[in-house]
Amino acid sequence: MNSPKHSSEYISAINVEQTKDEVYKFNFSINDREKNSWWYIFCLKCRQKEVGPGWEPGCWPKTCPHPYCPSFRHVARILALLVTVAMFWGVVLAVIGSDAKPGGQLFNIAMLVVFAYLGGWVFRMLTLPALVGMLLVGIVYKNIGLIHIEGHYTELVSILRKIALVVIFTRAGLDLDPVALKKLYCRVLFLALIPWCTEAAVIAVLVNYFLSLPWSFAILCGSIIAAVAPAVVVPCLFRLRTKGYGVAKGIPTLIIAVAGIDDAASVIAFGVGTSMLFGTNPVTYDLLLSPMSIAVGILYGLVWGFIVKYVPERTDPYVVPLRILMLSGGGLLAVLGFERTSLEGAGPLAVIISSFTSIYFWTKQGWNIEDNPVATAFEIFWMICEPILFGLTGTQIVLKELDLKFVTAIVMCVAIAFVLRTFITIIAASGSSLNFKEKLFIALSWMAKASVQAALGPAVLEVATNNKNEEHIGYSRTIVMVCIISILLTAPTGAIIVSLSGPKLLTKAKPSNEQWHRGPRPSIRDITLNSEDEDNISVSNDQVQESDVVKADCTTEDQSDKI
Repeated sequence: MNSPKHSSEYISAINVEQTKDEVYKFNFSINDREKNSWWYIFCLKCRQKEVGPGWEPGCWPKTCPHPYCPSFRHVARILALLVTVAMFWGVVLAVIGSDAKPGGQLFNIAMLVVFAYLGGWVFRMLTLPALVGMLLVGIVYKNIGLIHIEGHYTELVSILRKIALVVIFTRAGLDLDPVALKKLYCRVLFLALIPWCTEAAVIAVLVNYFLSLPWSFAILCGSIIAAVAPAVVVPCLFRLRTKGYGVAKGIPTLIIAVAGIDDAASVIAFGVGTSMLFGTNPVTYDLLLSPMSIAVGILYGLVWGFIVKYVPERTDPYVVPLRILMLSGGGLLAVLGFERTSLEGAGPLAVIISSFTSIYFWTKQGWNIEDNPVATAFEIFWMICEPILFGLTGTQIVLKELDLKFVTAIVMCVAIAFVLRTFITIIAASGSSLNFKEKLFIALSWMAKASVQAALGPAVLEVATNNKNEEHIGYSRTIVMVCIISILLTAPTGAIIVSLSGPKLLTKAKPSNEQWHRGPRPSIRDITLNSEDEDNISVSNDQVQESDVVKADCTTEDQSDKI
């Protein structure tokens, strides 16, 4: 029999718990009302709550509540970056002089990159590809007269594009899964090359007919446009993957692998085409030189990847930064070095092959594809190069020089080629384990154009400009226009179509395939799935801790009842 003292303590504990429960319910209802407002949702999308230990002034949570205001850590980080940029600009101003002052060419290029990044951020908040915002900023910047690149800064812009090209194709090689390619290489090659050849041929025929491009330039244009852009599709696949759509059959790996092979095919065609179009050698010599450039690019990539396997030594404490330097240095040497020879087409191909060879050997040494710090480093490099590449590419468009019929013809060419590629992809996927809806989703995911077009299109114009042939320069400008309009047309459309069609076309299931596993580095192959009941549940750390306390109290109470 319980004593009166124990009974009173038990009753007071119950009253305290009831009071806490009422306060919690009241706060929870207030939070519910706040969370239903569009302003709260927008602020929460812009500012995720900081994790981990940190310090902030005691008045900060009251004056700047989350998520309406940024955290103190975020503000301090932005201030540190601004101070660093200001000091760096001061150093450049002291070294270069007037060009780094407001109004100078270097200053204008830097401001273009900054505003391109901000434009990309706005589009990312709208769940659209950031590169579209960056491209639009470049177009606006050029057409309101804020930038005009000339003199030796044209060479600087060319080098910046080549650096971005190295980063693009290094990431393409590092994203390929050697294990999946080894198991499905026949199917992957078939799905990559048949639709790629179809779209390249269709684009070549259409631009030759509607835009009056010569067959040689039309084929080069088609081979560039046929490449797909995983940079647009991957964020959409991340959102679908978190809910388990399509991962049971390895659809994300298939999409990325085919995109990488498409990029490699476009690089090969670009190298062969530019050497034959703009070279001064006889046609017979170019025909012999083209397969030689392909062979040299593959050989360079294999040798460099083999070197990076052993140098640095894999247990070296500095293995990560050294491998980053080795891979990036080898890629830059290939692109810039082969450009000085007659084998300029070998450079980009060597970059893809060397990065793929490297990841093949690194996985055998114990590195996980998802837990790959070198790939993470190149993702950071791409965050820097992306606004540079797309912002500068946007400056190639002068709106007052555009003809409505010309733009309409380009849109029609791209649309027709996309429809035909979709049908050919579905037919090429026949005989696989994919059902019709999954085949349709894969075909739709390969419609987006982005980084390859932004890199190779201006590269053609650059080569033509160096040759100083006005007719070739005009044809090359047409290729650049086709590339830019295809990006503006397909990148946002592709992202929206993939995001909306994924839940309807793909099957949602938990994986049983061992090749899909979670690594410390976020990856498209990470398929940590939420169950059907967990999709719309979000629990904060405080709620988790409170639930743990409630469970502990319940356990203690059950034990006391048993006693």
